[in-house]
Order: sequence, then structure tokens, then C-alpha cells
Amino acid sequence: MAEASPPVGSPPRCLWYRRPGIYEDDKGRTWVMAVLHFLQHEAGITVHMLQMAVHPQMLRSQTCAFMSGLPLKWELYPGRKYQGTDSRLWDIVDHGQINSTERLILTYPSTGDD
Repeated sequence: MAEASPPVGSPPRCLWYRRPGIYEDDKGRTWVMAVLHFLQHEAGITVHMLQMAVHPQMLRSQTCAFMSGLPLKWELYPGRKYQGTDSRLWDIVDHGQINSTERLILTYPSTGDD
């Protein structure tokens, strides 16, 4: 498990899918997916995202988000969680800063009753 980083305030209220590997938050900031883990034995998903500027590009098809199992939108939910457009709840493992880069780590811990 990742070591917790220093806090940087509240996590984004919403994250919208923009193109493969890129989400945008409610303040117009872009979040780049740095790492995506599919845990075979635990049937879970962990997403590491970094807040950073990206060059504008034409938006691509939304099928990549669906194929990776990630929602098209995450909304902040009580209890350090996000709720995806598919109603699944994702845990916020860490929201902090590494050097000058804001980081967000989310995990979908499949419990076998999904």
C-alpha cells in the first residue's frame, strides 16, 4: 500500500472523464492517470492520479473508460469515498502532495457481492 502523503485540503468534488487517462475536476484542473492496477486475486482496481496540466487535444471516444472498468464521472461521497456513474463506491486511499504535485489514489475493493 502507498505511504500517505501530506494533506492538501479537500479532494475534488467531481472528476469527469475527458479522454483515455485524463480526468477533469470541478475547478477545471486536469488529472492524469499515472498508474492503474487490476488486482486479479482480490478482483479490485487501484487508480493513482496526479493533478497536472496537459496539452489540449481532441476528445476521444468514451469506450476506453468503460473498457478499463473506470466510471465516466466520480462524485465525492461521505466517508472518504467517491461514487462512480455506475453507483459503485471507491475508497480514497490517499489525497496529498508529492513535491509540488497533488496526488489522488482511489481503490475499488471488490468484496465479491457486487
